[in-house]
Amino acid sequence: MVTTEFTRLGYQQNMIIALGVTELACALIYVVPQTATLGAILLTGYLGGAIATHVRIADSFWGPAVGGILVWLGLFLREPRLRKLIPLRST
Repeated sequence: MVTTEFTRLGYQQNMIIALGVTELACALIYVVPQTATLGAILLTGYLGGAIATHVRIADSFWGPAVGGILVWLGLFLREPRLRKLIPLRST
């Protein structure tokens, strides 16, 4: 199933492991509290590439877009410095 989807998206099958390792590394950087902001930036770039891939073949890109939103929402909820930088309401 994975190889069929990679072919449909226009990627060679030898890229499966490289892309999987890259995504896993970005996710691990995101999970560590000290590097969460860097991880969010890296995951945003990764998911931006996924969105571009889906747009290129005229496919629905909502999955990667929602994933990117959730990454930043998760960081916003656990990082007080980010909440100070982007306040949702004034006190």
